Amino acid sequence: METIQRERAYRGISLRLAREYLERLGGDSTDESLVTGDGWRATLSAETVSVGPSLELTEVTVVFEGEAAAVEAVLERFSQKAMRAGG
Repeated sequence: METIQRERAYRGISLRLAREYLERLGGDSTDESLVTGDGWRATLSAETVSVGPSLELTEVTVVFEGEAAAVEAVLERFSQKAMRAGG
């Protein structure tokens, strides 16, 4: 079984919404920054980033780890949800 790690950043969604999306994809929140699912886990962090001279957005970084097939599947489904939410 191959284990992989993938890191992605998403702008325009909140940490709370990212966690909700992962829960809807079968994950369970262990705490505010960790969601675990069948064969995968996701660690969440957020920071405010500047976009241009006067605009700031929340950028949520998600580090997916686990079995390759499980990570790739949840990453693809999560990314679709996050991109629709973020704009």
